[in-house]
Amino acid sequence: MNMHFTFTAPLWHYTGKGAWHFVTLPNDAAEEIRFFNSSAKGFMPIAVEASIGKTTWKTSLFPDSKSGSYLLAIKAAVRKSEKLVAGCNVTVSIRVKSDQ
Repeated sequence: MNMHFTFTAPLWHYTGKGAWHFVTLPNDAAEEIRFFNSSAKGFMPIAVEASIGKTTWKTSLFPDSKSGSYLLAIKAAVRKSEKLVAGCNVTVSIRVKSDQ
């Protein structure tokens, strides 16, 4: 089963080491991913295809114990191409291949 989610969330900048930028998935999407994908157990990343605007790339979702959801890193090339800055709302589409 392939799962597809589209959502809008704020782009935020991680203030720790590195210049990472992320969006946090909505909790309902995270719950569905966990339910249908056994590799979503624990702290393993989940492979996805992500799209923002005209840019599509292969990446991974990372579990976030603080929010109870998943984080999607938005790499610099995507931010530059789509003219994104921390604090802006970003509409993201992700496709997850579940293993059930």
